[in-house]
Amino acid sequence: MSLTKALLLTISTVSALEWADGTGKLPALGWNSWNAYHCDINETLILDAANAMVEFGFKDAGYEYVNLDDCWSVKSGRDSETQQIIPDPVRFPNGISGLADQIHKLGFKIGIYSSAGTETCAGYPASIGYESIDAATWAAWGIDYLKYDNCNVPSNWTDECNACVYSLGNPDEYVNGTCVDPDNYCPAGYDYTASNSAKRYEIMRDALQAQNRTILYSLCSWGTAGVEQWGNQTGNSWRMSGDISPSFSSVTSILNMNSFILNDVDFWGRPDADMLEVGNNGLSLAEQRTHFAFWAAMKSPLLIGTNLDTASDDAKSILLNKNLLAFNQDDVYGAPAKPYKWGTNADYTFNATNPAEFWSGRSQRGTLVLMMNTLANNRNMTADFAEVPELSADTTYTVLDVWTDEDLGSFTSNITVEVAPHDTAAFLLIS
Repeated sequence: MSLTKALLLTISTVSALEWADGTGKLPALGWNSWNAYHCDINETLILDAANAMVEFGFKDAGYEYVNLDDCWSVKSGRDSETQQIIPDPVRFPNGISGLADQIHKLGFKIGIYSSAGTETCAGYPASIGYESIDAATWAAWGIDYLKYDNCNVPSNWTDECNACVYSLGNPDEYVNGTCVDPDNYCPAGYDYTASNSAKRYEIMRDALQAQNRTILYSLCSWGTAGVEQWGNQTGNSWRMSGDISPSFSSVTSILNMNSFILNDVDFWGRPDADMLEVGNNGLSLAEQRTHFAFWAAMKSPLLIGTNLDTASDDAKSILLNKNLLAFNQDDVYGAPAKPYKWGTNADYTFNATNPAEFWSGRSQRGTLVLMMNTLANNRNMTADFAEVPELSADTTYTVLDVWTDEDLGSFTSNITVEVAPHDTAAFLLIS
């Protein structure tokens, strides 16, 4: 089946997972330990990250979650009597509940990690078969967020067929968005809501909902098993790709994939483009700007993945950009920005190197317009107001530079700017 055609299918019109206190209506803002530290985590490091979020203004900017990723427990197994996962007593001497108390005193919420399999991706105890026990344990510890991964699925829970999903690690298996490797693909029109993958994630959803505490539910199923059909009724966000890495090719690959599945995204659920790499080695400053601008514009959860104590001032400035955060967290307009023109390639071309370059989206503060230069040289790029769905060619707009917060004056018909390689021009147009 053509992946391009599959991605153009809209998300099923199903009821979303909604929490009574409003959790999950807007994308999550926070910090996660994995991209910066992988398994090398402990209580002191997590608390240092939380204190850095206060010190550098991230709490005031709206970032609210401090999330542990993999490797927080003992690796040998569960408690023989309670069957609970055991926090590593060396790394977390006050337990996870003690850490949660300290995170809450700082004014943040705390997240934890598990997998819908027998072990986590790093080989620690996971939650399949123990969903009710784990959900109750996390609620008792004061957990506010669960990232639920997709590693080590037992054979009795595998799916009967596979969805055609672009692989970040094996792009040659796909030609023009079409799967070409001989795999066990599901037929056209397949109902993925009945898949074992959907059921695995639904069991944990039900276990979380049975608790007396709201725990935001973040699915990390890597875009597999037709999650676009069932993610919104199961979780508050759902990963739409494999893991990100700090490279521009990874950023544009994920951006390319996500550009085809945004049509029905609104409040209460969204594709998760993965954690942020802003501040980490591997991306130029221009590439970090592009990365953050599009993750914010696509209404992805924004989870910082760097050491804020050592991140550059430029990186912190990108992560604190008030205009992009306001668009991501808009409580009137829930829809993301979407491509209105591809640019280098013909419209609707599935291309990981040169994805859609011209995007727009409506917000309370005006229309956000993004122009990304995917090429290797400086380039003049024009936003033609007649092409932007939210604008009119006959209207004069005040233009605000999203990066500098500078009022650039009034423009009618179009605006042209020079954009550096791999950078993104970002404007708010206000009528």
